[in-house]
Amino acid sequence: MKKYISLAIALLITCSAFAQKSYNADFSQTRTMKVSGKTIQKSGHLVFDGKDHLTMNYDQPKGEYFIIEGSQVKMNLDGKKVVLDANKVNQVQLQRTTLLNGLAGNYEQVAADNNAEMQVKKEGNLKTVTITAKGKVPRGGYVSMILTYRISDGTMVRMVLEESAGTINTYELK
Repeated sequence: MKKYISLAIALLITCSAFAQKSYNADFSQTRTMKVSGKTIQKSGHLVFDGKDHLTMNYDQPKGEYFIIEGSQVKMNLDGKKVVLDANKVNQVQLQRTTLLNGLAGNYEQVAADNNAEMQVKKEGNLKTVTITAKGKVPRGGYVSMILTYRISDGTMVRMVLEESAGTINTYELK
């Protein structure tokens, strides 16, 4: 009996650590536009607290950023600076929660929020979660997402987000 209780406690600790994963990592981003086929490469540094604070500062192009601080989303991307309140703009709230939950390993919530189906596949030391919209994609949602985590520590290593317009953003965390 003690053996099973110890195993259950170990599993709970592992799951809670996985669900609240924090990050401090370099990243690269490849943005591919469906219509033109144009590809844009970007890179930078990402810091995520495991809850509701995400900072992505770009080195390439220098000066760009994407920041989530609670309900505020601040961006300087492609020469456009914007500050949005996710509590007031549904599409921003969906994108905010999708990113935060994806990074935190809460992929079941990502699928539920995006009215999507989910498949989990383990291969080698990686767990790949494919999330595909069931029908009409909510405004600000994604047609599909592929989230890849290292099994050993739950760290996200790759995130592919396909927007309804066909633009695909691929993030590699290093």
